[in-house]
Amino acid sequence: MKAPHTPWGTQVRDGRPVVTITLIGLCVVSYVLQLATSGAWTEQWIFSPAIGRIEPWRFLTTGFLHSAGTVLHLLFNMYALWIVGPFLEQMLGRWRYTALYLLSAIAGSVGVLLLANPAQPSWVGGVVGASGAVFGLFGAILVVMRRLGRDARQIVVVIVLNVIIGFTVPNIAWQAHFGGLAMGAALALVYVHAPADRRRVLAVVATAGAPLVLLVLALIKYASV
Repeated sequence: MKAPHTPWGTQVRDGRPVVTITLIGLCVVSYVLQLATSGAWTEQWIFSPAIGRIEPWRFLTTGFLHSAGTVLHLLFNMYALWIVGPFLEQMLGRWRYTALYLLSAIAGSVGVLLLANPAQPSWVGGVVGASGAVFGLFGAILVVMRRLGRDARQIVVVIVLNVIIGFTVPNIAWQAHFGGLAMGAALALVYVHAPADRRRVLAVVATAGAPLVLLVLALIKYASV
């Protein structure tokens, strides 16, 4: 008997959402290390536009850090990841889902970079959190729900509320939210709207092309300062 597949050709898997659990585990372990090292772990991996220029891996690594001042930052992002992640992991398949999450995290940092002013403290101020990646999942699940013909009003409300929170609560990098949201929605559009006979090829092209686009945007910004 042939195994069931999602509308986009990925096999429906039984059992636990392995990728989602792994991502949550990495964030939790990283948070413990932040506390255990009195901030040394944070300083090693945190992103700021200034330091991202010479240590570009921080565009990604900062997405696995959270504010050590309150566990609520970690709990909120991990709760959102647990609510949205397993569904997307099932619908998109593990490799697409993993790529979407990681690229959304990087896009969040690029969003911070693009909207930072070199003459302001935001250029050297560090930002942390999985919010860019989580917003990427928000953007993706909105696209997927619409493609399936399901009511997406609840996720729209969640996105709007989080955008409002980003603008009204101090010390939240709303720029990362927009960067991640845009990347997640863009990749999901390709993943779920590509013609069936070219679905895999276009998914690979989009996934490989996205980091190049982010690189070009970052280089343009750095060249302008």
